[in-house]
Amino acid sequence: MNVTSRADIAAAKRIVVKVGSSSISGANAERIGTIVEALAEAHQRGTEVILVSSGAIATGLPFLKLDARPDDLATQQAAAAVGQNMLMVRYQQSLDRFDITAAQVLLTAGDLENPAHRENAQRAVERLLSLRILPIVNENDTVATQEIRFGDNDRLAALVAELVAADVLILLSDVDALYTKPPTEPGAARIDVVPVGDALQGVEFGSIGAAGVGTGGAATKVSAAAHATAAGVPVLVTAASLVSEALAGHSVGTWFEATQRR
Repeated sequence: MNVTSRADIAAAKRIVVKVGSSSISGANAERIGTIVEALAEAHQRGTEVILVSSGAIATGLPFLKLDARPDDLATQQAAAAVGQNMLMVRYQQSLDRFDITAAQVLLTAGDLENPAHRENAQRAVERLLSLRILPIVNENDTVATQEIRFGDNDRLAALVAELVAADVLILLSDVDALYTKPPTEPGAARIDVVPVGDALQGVEFGSIGAAGVGTGGAATKVSAAAHATAAGVPVLVTAASLVSEALAGHSVGTWFEATQRR
């Protein structure tokens, strides 16, 4: 389907939704239920939904008796290994009430740059969707050392959206939209639509999300949106609390227009 505006999202056939760590961990862990409810509603109307979920490391921290994200790689990997398990349990428990089964798909950006790995990932996800399974994708943090230190799931979400030729990519954070400067600063104005090729010059990007939990921010979302839109996938950036409105096609967030799909 050719999705050219927010209103088209409600009728989209295939959607990739990405949610950040700070939106589903710590005090916001209960928000998983709200996100799942919105995804289930789209799933039940026939939409193919893929969720790209951060949060493995943040979810694992309490189980390792840690109060903050560790600096050393080995402890980050340990937290991710524990947290990924708990995160999937929480998602599946919430999906059970809608009789939807989730599938865990762990990838690295490198997997999608390797032709053989890319083809295998694409084939597996396509089959899961045909079986009406809801794939939940995350970076394979226990092996993706560079991604843990410098990466973010916004980029991974854009790569997945391109991989499966999604109709739209929705990037969820803690802020309702992108602004011309950090939204807490005076004079910050909401950016409604970003036309194709707009480099957003003069825009000051602050961070999005709770400090010390996630690795993404406004700049990573813009970068991910640039990748996705160049591949023909439009992007909506909005708050996790507005996921239901976003999937229903309401006028929320910041809309990135896409080039014509090749």
